[in-house]
Amino acid sequence: MHKPSELVTVQPYNSEWLTWFERLSTFLMTKLGQNVIRIEHVGSTTIPGTDAKPIIDIDIVIRWLDFDRIKSNLEKIGYVHLGDLGITGREVFDLRDLELKRQLPNHHLYVCDQHSEELHRHIAFRDYLREHPAVANEYSNIKMHLVEMYSGNRERYIQGKDILVREILEKALQWVKDRTPSLP
Repeated sequence: MHKPSELVTVQPYNSEWLTWFERLSTFLMTKLGQNVIRIEHVGSTTIPGTDAKPIIDIDIVIRWLDFDRIKSNLEKIGYVHLGDLGITGREVFDLRDLELKRQLPNHHLYVCDQHSEELHRHIAFRDYLREHPAVANEYSNIKMHLVEMYSGNRERYIQGKDILVREILEKALQWVKDRTPSLP
């Protein structure tokens, strides 16, 4: 998908990112239909005011028994399955159809089981940052600083923000747990 030496571009928040997601979601629902439970917009492009790479992160949520059908349908429209890339519960797909790539917004596509821990983490991270603008702002500032330091080295950029992401995720998961009523 990406080479370590790729240039990292982080841009100020763009309200068009929501429109980009809606275009992608509509396209994917049309192609995948009834086997999709929902499509989630995750990642920094979902958080108002947050600087982000102009790439839409999408989680297609399914029942795992439908994975082979979803995979086949994605392959028919030009995606290649890359596996889980070391993260259980999240299957990665890369769009290789050049014509379609020109037509659709730049995106990362993941297929997740509806009960996947990775899906839960993505949503917790997104929702926590939406509800905690000061934390989102800190995250945004760190990313901009890292781009200045490592813009030509994607791997170093990711390593640099990894500690903060883990800290935020830990808080986000606790925040979700605290807000979730326990069963008797």
